[in-house]
Amino acid sequence: MRAGVIVFPGSNCDRDLAVAFERTGAKVSMIWHKDTELPQGLDVIGIPGGFSFGDYLRCGAIAAQSPICRAVVDYAHRGGYVIGICNGFQVLTETRLLPGVLMRNSVLKFVCKTVGLSVATEDSAFTRNYHRDQVVHFPIAHHDGNYTADAELVARLIGEDRVAFRYTDNPNGSTDDIAGVLSENRRVLGLMPHPERAVDINHGGSDGAALFSALASVLELA
Repeated sequence: MRAGVIVFPGSNCDRDLAVAFERTGAKVSMIWHKDTELPQGLDVIGIPGGFSFGDYLRCGAIAAQSPICRAVVDYAHRGGYVIGICNGFQVLTETRLLPGVLMRNSVLKFVCKTVGLSVATEDSAFTRNYHRDQVVHFPIAHHDGNYTADAELVARLIGEDRVAFRYTDNPNGSTDDIAGVLSENRRVLGLMPHPERAVDINHGGSDGAALFSALASVLELA
């Protein structure tokens, strides 16, 4: 598996994400935001957490205008796999690769802790190693993680089985407890919690490892 990790000014989880991919045996390329083309032969692109461009204007909004994001959007439209975590999820909504918006936490404070998540679907390359309703634990660290969607969009996401994870104890006010969503073709995943920070039991938990191993197994068979 060949993975690419996008790096913006202010990214701070890019190395964590690269390590999570590498633990599955992936070869990882770090890709700078000013690049205009992606390396050839990538199987998956990861957009990491952090504070791209200092979260100025609106979280993810400036990063979404970076030259490399045009290539990422084209890659996704061709059917490529993309995962955006925390700030990466914000970038994916700003590029419209995923629907909805990420708003200020309802508690109006930065929230940093490990949270419980209920797996809402097994039907994706990212979640196939979990089972529906399984509770896993990933860390969160965000100020603008309140996933906001109107009733029509939520009904569509539920009807198309595109909610990937839900919070068991909603820490930020997200609509319908949604913590992660899938694209229509199920190949793009955005989620606020950090699975890449939960791949080593020595770091407090390994529930995120199954997400990366699931993706690797699908791509190895492709």
